[in-house]
Amino acid sequence: MSARLTARPYERLSEKWRALAERRRSHFVDLYSSGRWKHYYTEEEFVRQLREVFAAADVWAKLAPKAEGEQAA
Repeated sequence: MSARLTARPYERLSEKWRALAERRRSHFVDLYSSGRWKHYYTEEEFVRQLREVFAAADVWAKLAPKAEGEQAA
């Protein structure tokens, strides 16, 4: 069995984590845009969370880059 075939389940798993990180980043952007973050966080807490969310999304984007077909989606 080739290394490519054995790595595929891990690729799918990492793609799911990347998608989750992207959804979470999108959620925080929406919270910021709408101002709803003020109901849940202090400004300091929100900024800290925002940095963590963006950093996590960047890490997952590097670990599991989008495939060619996903780029346009």
